[in-house]
Amino acid sequence: MRLQVCASLAINMRKINFLFSVLLASAVTLGAQQLSTKKALNLAVAKQIVMASEKEAMKNGLQMFITVVDDGGTIIFLERLDDAQIGSQEVSIEKALTALRFKRPSKAFEDQVTAGRTALIKLPGALPVEGGIPLMADGKVIGAIGVSGGSSQQDAQVAQAGVTALEALLKGSK
Repeated sequence: MRLQVCASLAINMRKINFLFSVLLASAVTLGAQQLSTKKALNLAVAKQIVMASEKEAMKNGLQMFITVVDDGGTIIFLERLDDAQIGSQEVSIEKALTALRFKRPSKAFEDQVTAGRTALIKLPGALPVEGGIPLMADGKVIGAIGVSGGSSQQDAQVAQAGVTALEALLKGSK
């Protein structure tokens, strides 16, 4: 009888050790699974980006639309400068979304179309016209800016002023 109790106790101890090992391994794995942290655009930062772009546009006498979207494609801030043509509203939005969706300036598509790769004109969600630029923080796309109303080069110049403002903000916060 004592031999049966000892054997049973030994079997139970092995089961307990096995379960403890499984629980410990699970706890370590779960502890390593955390939500990631990332920088995100907010309204105050979007306004600063647009203000810098607006300043560049005004300096050059340009009437344009300036759009900033977050990393999910939601418009955070859209500004129409006085006398900007209405058609530029949608174009500025699409330029921003192109830069966001494809994580590259919309000029990359314009350059490829100009070089003869005309199939890109049919690429869903891509407007192959310069003036959309991704907004980056810590090497990640956190949104995008799109500008329309001038020539493609002017649109890009105004958008770049917003990108430069974000970069300065990020350097100042480190």
